[in-house]
Amino acid sequence: MKESLNQSERFSGRVSVPGDKSISHRALMLAAIARGRSTIRGLATGRDVASTAACLRALGVEIIKSPDGTVQLSGAGEQGLTRPSAVLDAGNSGTTIRLLSGILAGQPFSSTITGDRYLRRRPMDRIIEPLVQMGAKIRSAADSLPPLEISGGSLEGVTYHLPVASAQVKSCVLLAGLFASGSTTVVEKMPSRDHTERMLPLFGAQAARQTLSVTVEGPAGLSAADIDVPGDPSSAAFFAAAAAVVPGGKVRIDNLCLNPTRAAFFEVLAGMGARIEKKNERTQAGEPVADLVVEHGELSACTVGGTILPSLIDEVPVLAVLATQANGLSAVRDAAELRVKETDRIRAVSENLSRMGAQIRELPDGFEIEGPTRLHAATIDSFGDHRIAMAFSVAALVASGETVIENAACADISFPDFYLTMRQLAGLS
Repeated sequence: MKESLNQSERFSGRVSVPGDKSISHRALMLAAIARGRSTIRGLATGRDVASTAACLRALGVEIIKSPDGTVQLSGAGEQGLTRPSAVLDAGNSGTTIRLLSGILAGQPFSSTITGDRYLRRRPMDRIIEPLVQMGAKIRSAADSLPPLEISGGSLEGVTYHLPVASAQVKSCVLLAGLFASGSTTVVEKMPSRDHTERMLPLFGAQAARQTLSVTVEGPAGLSAADIDVPGDPSSAAFFAAAAAVVPGGKVRIDNLCLNPTRAAFFEVLAGMGARIEKKNERTQAGEPVADLVVEHGELSACTVGGTILPSLIDEVPVLAVLATQANGLSAVRDAAELRVKETDRIRAVSENLSRMGAQIRELPDGFEIEGPTRLHAATIDSFGDHRIAMAFSVAALVASGETVIENAACADISFPDFYLTMRQLAGLS
């Protein structure tokens, strides 16, 4: 599927984005291993979370979705999952394969989990190493690539020092720790997303948190919970960016998760010159939530790197688009992790922005961009990566001519109605 977008003269309105993907994955998984019936409202509607639900059903979990999107899930308890009759398919979702592997490592049966052709290119050594240390037996394809054959059970708690900041690896180890004997501690070099630690107490499990470490005690029995999932800040970033770069742009994004480990993009955007206001601040599912109003402003260059990177790693592609419209030299550094996402996002951003006339220099761990630049239309290769497709939809709104995004349907991975919503706010037919 191709998507064509033209330069827009306006970008305004009110929007609700899908439920947060990271929270949705965790809500499903923790409810699946809890005792009793959990209710989840606002679950993310994209294909990634659907992959998690499909894997859990294959493990014997009953999941019922009502017409209004509310999900009822009958938890299997800590030892109630059943051996799947076929290979588990995580689709394109790195969160599914990494977090679910932690749960599978604690089960008294063997299972195999794989993904689509893009996921099968993503190395899994970062989760294999700690799970093996805990006692699981894992076989993988060459270079630690999926599929993963996991023989679990009889895990022992460990203290594991993360080599790089990764909420997926941290959560994988913590989930395995729920099935292990004794304490399991994960120590980070810098803070990463903390949704797992925030959600565990809602299901009755304690997570002892310090600045750069978190500990769970196992074996732990979870109890059912009711979860209201707030909106996904990574999805909201594209609409906020569009409002910031289209002259006169103004958008209100309702019910948005503003977890400090996820909200750095909006802080950077405000620092660049966009006007941002929070309304109706509150707490929901253990997360800080608010309605966010973003208005156009004259943008200045930014430099992003170091400890802030894990908090906006998924927003770097659209941040690069913003940099092309900002005054001065912007730089993204310390982002080598982007080279092993759904695609090599550093290369994908560099190639596509160059096609549109941007002044960009690719670096091993990021890029430098000189702005502002008048972008022109081009044919964009999404590389099957939803973040790339969605970021260049924003670029299309400020580029002269008609921009064509190839393999645009990958946006469905996180936001099935993304293009419809983008067109409505931009006033495009």
